[in-house]
Amino acid sequence: MHNKLANSHLPAKPYTTGLVLPVRVLHAGHKDEILQHLLLLNEEDRRLRFGTQTPDEVIHHYVEHLDFDRDAAFGSFDSQLKLIGMAHLAYLPKSQDEAQAAEFGVSVLPEGRSQGIGTALLTRAAVHSRNTGIETLYVHCLANNRAMMHLAQKAGMRIEYAYGDADAYLKLPPANSSTIVEEAANEQWGGFDYALKENLKRSNDAWWWFLGKPQINAR
Repeated sequence: MHNKLANSHLPAKPYTTGLVLPVRVLHAGHKDEILQHLLLLNEEDRRLRFGTQTPDEVIHHYVEHLDFDRDAAFGSFDSQLKLIGMAHLAYLPKSQDEAQAAEFGVSVLPEGRSQGIGTALLTRAAVHSRNTGIETLYVHCLANNRAMMHLAQKAGMRIEYAYGDADAYLKLPPANSSTIVEEAANEQWGGFDYALKENLKRSNDAWWWFLGKPQINAR
């Protein structure tokens, strides 16, 4: 259904913008960070992210069954290496005569909102999608999820509303040398940013330990 609708449109300008915020690819070693990130979402944020009431045990099950060999995940970390924003790009089964599609889901903690993190995660996911043969980027969410609707509209997605839900679609052009270079540069930037924050955090922790005082968390 989603692929059929998606094939009916093509935005004038595909969603491709340069990243300002560093975004890092997440892997199985980040499951603890992903779990803590999602558990920090309040009840309403969980409902908007997953489309339904989502207790802790469901989040544990979701994280436990993330398949990093099949799908892709991206994250934005703060100065204390806390996962502030997280995106999951789930590759959808391909049917005959339908475009290869992937579903995008994203969450950003309250302290990271209105800073462009959601946009950076969507941009990163769109470039990765193009480089891995995805033709349609798909978002399914509640129609009253204003943040996601704003992000989808900003990306030039076509939005279909039905029964309180919304489906947004973005037709992606094929990969080219520019998208391959862009993704490599973005990954290098994300890795450098993480390493820099990690070193600064270690230095800060060591300094407070030397002073014999508890570390002060500015958040």
